[in-house]
Amino acid sequence: MFSTIIAKYLKILDRYIIKKYLTTFGFVLLILSLIACVIDLGEKIEDFKHEHVPVKTVLFDYYLNFIPHINALLFPLIALISVVFFTSRMAYDSEIISILNAGVSFQRVMRPYLVAAGIIGIVHLAFNHYIVPNGNKKRLAVERKHVWKNNDKGKFDNVHMLLDPKTAVFVGYYNKHDSTTRDFRIEKYDTAGNIVYLIKAETANFKTNPNRWELRQLSRRTFSGLYERLETNISTLDTVLNLAPEDFSQYLNQNELLTTGELSYEIYKRESRGIGNFKPFEIEMHRRTADAFTIVILTLIGMSIAARKVRGGMGFHLALGIGIGALYIVVSKFSATFAQQPDVPTWLGVWIPNFIFGAVALFLISKAQK
Repeated sequence: MFSTIIAKYLKILDRYIIKKYLTTFGFVLLILSLIACVIDLGEKIEDFKHEHVPVKTVLFDYYLNFIPHINALLFPLIALISVVFFTSRMAYDSEIISILNAGVSFQRVMRPYLVAAGIIGIVHLAFNHYIVPNGNKKRLAVERKHVWKNNDKGKFDNVHMLLDPKTAVFVGYYNKHDSTTRDFRIEKYDTAGNIVYLIKAETANFKTNPNRWELRQLSRRTFSGLYERLETNISTLDTVLNLAPEDFSQYLNQNELLTTGELSYEIYKRESRGIGNFKPFEIEMHRRTADAFTIVILTLIGMSIAARKVRGGMGFHLALGIGIGALYIVVSKFSATFAQQPDVPTWLGVWIPNFIFGAVALFLISKAQK
């Protein structure tokens, strides 16, 4: 059934180009994965040795998840290099000229490139949205425990946040090592914005999930109109709060270990509770989709450049392709900074490189060899 569908919609030319694209992509992916692992191991091997990290942990918890992570970042550039490499080879062997001389239009030749780029793009979407984030949970756990031990940039002093629209909490100091707080205060308000009660505790200790806290040495003020009730010298109080130890932590790459569904919830939680900048999480969510479309755009650019037989041959095409890839990285870094601005829509900042290079792709296609 599947082979019948392929034979119906994909002709010999389509299957030939798609096979070349995917096999070249796989080869470049393998080479760059090995290079990335060697470079990363060279940077971290001393930390692994010093911390006596088991080989099993390094291989299966770290590098088994590091490879999908680094490959997902490099997919667009690998696609560009792959297209330039095999298309330039086809042009050098006069295959492109023969195809065009046979009456096949340039737009028709583009079809298998788009099919192959679409296949890689779909795989990339699955990697970016689900596979890589789940793998990063294990990879980053190893890094934070044995390599980057001081990478937590969370706020532990004078923390103010909302537990819900009517409940605010204030923490004088939080100790992440034993999940205890000092100078803990909860304020509850009604729908009109009037305070209902206020609880002050010298300490609050996280007991167990789901979010159970033990407050010690506390006082409670209850308000009802003009009347106020004060209770003091309360030794302990067990309560469940919409507050967890991870709410105090903020790692630089925390957005990398959340699936897209978890990212959406994290953005909602941070925006509603006012516990920090949620822009990096929005950027990460939009980037995961934008990168898949980048693969298609860079595929068209690479094809348009490499399909023309030139004096410099494959070397010239590869150099030009790598230059375009480097320019894409520069524009991406600029757009990520641009997207951080509060008055700029996040999706617009993330998609700027695709808009720019999409226009470049259309121009190159219009000027490509016919």
